[in-house]
Amino acid sequence: MKLSTRIAVGAAVLVPLLVVLAGLLLLPLVGRDLRHQQDTRLNDRAAAVLPGVRALVAADSRGRPKVEQNQQRKVLDSALDAGVRVAAQDGSVLLTVGPQPAADRLFPAEPGGPVTVREQGAAWRILTVRVNGNGANAGSGTLWVVTPAGEADGQVKAVRRRVLLVAAIAAPGSALIAFALAEHATAPLRRLGRRAAELDPADAGSTPFSPGRTGTAEVDELSAALALLLSRYDEQARRTAQALDTARSFSSAASHELRTPLMSLRTNLDVLAAHPDLAPDERAEVVTELREDHTRLLDLLTALSTLARGDLVEVESFGPVDLADLVDSTVTEARRRHRQAVIEADVPEELRVFGWEPGLRIVLANLLGNAAVHGRGQGTADQARITVRLTTEGGAALLTVDDEGPGIAPTERAAVFGRFHRRRDSPGSGLGLTLVAQQAALHRGTVGIATPPNGVGCRVEVRLPLPQPDAPTVELPARRDWISGGR
Repeated sequence: MKLSTRIAVGAAVLVPLLVVLAGLLLLPLVGRDLRHQQDTRLNDRAAAVLPGVRALVAADSRGRPKVEQNQQRKVLDSALDAGVRVAAQDGSVLLTVGPQPAADRLFPAEPGGPVTVREQGAAWRILTVRVNGNGANAGSGTLWVVTPAGEADGQVKAVRRRVLLVAAIAAPGSALIAFALAEHATAPLRRLGRRAAELDPADAGSTPFSPGRTGTAEVDELSAALALLLSRYDEQARRTAQALDTARSFSSAASHELRTPLMSLRTNLDVLAAHPDLAPDERAEVVTELREDHTRLLDLLTALSTLARGDLVEVESFGPVDLADLVDSTVTEARRRHRQAVIEADVPEELRVFGWEPGLRIVLANLLGNAAVHGRGQGTADQARITVRLTTEGGAALLTVDDEGPGIAPTERAAVFGRFHRRRDSPGSGLGLTLVAQQAALHRGTVGIATPPNGVGCRVEVRLPLPQPDAPTVELPARRDWISGGR
């Protein structure tokens, strides 16, 4: 059922009900006012006939019948619209005129009132007045002024009928008015529904939903909530699509890059299986190659997993990071892992950036590991000397890692950040510097290759922006497809 129809039905039921309830509250008040008017009229009639009744009572006490008849006519003239009953002191009835109960017992003996009495389904209002005759020893009597109580009841019934008539008319009238108003009020809601129905998530070129002002606060709030919901849905859909692309790229890259080491593993295992009497030195060589292939497989899978993790990280994972403390801890770990390298660090006591701590640790670990492997000087084949410095320059944190290795030719410095780029004799996976470039981009920084000031070896420079109090909201790069080969 439409909302406007429900409102119309509700109004058709509610408005007549309210009219009836108002009538039920009003009827007792109307009845009380009518009785008050009737009692006032009885008092007025009693005051009008009282002089004549006094004269009548006095004439009766003196035995003057003609005078009594004249007084009766005056009483009749004064009470044309009310019943009048007069009794002498001894209880004999002197006068009865107009409508009144037939039974004498219904007339109150004591003065007062008005009171209501009933006889055979008829109701009467009776006012009782004690009357003293005119003059000394004129005697006394009782006056009753009577009017039918049903007159007020009839008027109350008429009001009740009118209330019911109004309620009957109000039902269809209120329904039509409510339906028209509801149709007008729900028109923006229907338009909003049509706009929402036209949205097609499968149509990339469809017009995005944008909330518009309709002048109806509730519809505007619903439109804004719907726009927010759709934006969250789009964002979640984007994340899901990105995760699927990353998973596909991971699978493709892994299957492609793992093929060679796996084939090498298979060949060496076949050699061991086919030649159980292999010479010890040849067997040791095959086992060494197996270990190298196994290490390469692990490094490759770890690097691919880390690269995929970087492609999927969200800005909610970023926060304040003490880069100086992170450099200290990473250098300590690198000294433990690469005991053949001499690593020196020059860092300030504290230098905070806004970043993803696991990503920054990946940058440091890969730079130090790469320098430890490739940074041996020509005269020190078994030892690499590495220098790590952290400073600030131009509103950015500048991290430099220097080694004394053969360096990188200027023509190849941009290519070393590509996926799986490595020297022929390199034991690595070819993804170390790719991870560094990815994390630098995620942190809105840069990475580059240079030559140390002494002209020997290789320098890697990473610049990360320092937090600014008035900087806008941090946003990650819109395109993140490092694992699939994009830059």
